[in-house]
Amino acid sequence: MTFAAHHRFVIVKPFFLRYNNFVRLDLFLKTSRLIKRRTIAREMCDNGMVLVNGSKTKPAREVKQHDVVTLKFSSRVIELEIIVVPAPSSKKTPSEELYRMKSDMRLPKENDLWNKNLS
Repeated sequence: MTFAAHHRFVIVKPFFLRYNNFVRLDLFLKTSRLIKRRTIAREMCDNGMVLVNGSKTKPAREVKQHDVVTLKFSSRVIELEIIVVPAPSSKKTPSEELYRMKSDMRLPKENDLWNKNLS
């Protein structure tokens, strides 16, 4: 018998590599139902309307637990903290369990283009 027949090698991943403790930013925004489509999340990241921990990011940035995400919409600014990173297989996680709202600030009406008289 050969050496390989007697000994079986088992490769065990370390605990921190077994479970996915991070996810892409655009996927998190879509999964948490903050933004409806992933393409819109990508466009917002590319235009600098999404900040992670106070800095502009790319849509492929990996976000993890306790990261602070700021979303700048045309009429409001939302700041939230990630509580749980969703698993790729669980698509129906309630959005209230994924993040905690830190602030939700409405912008003044004069900055809102929809209510501005353009004539």
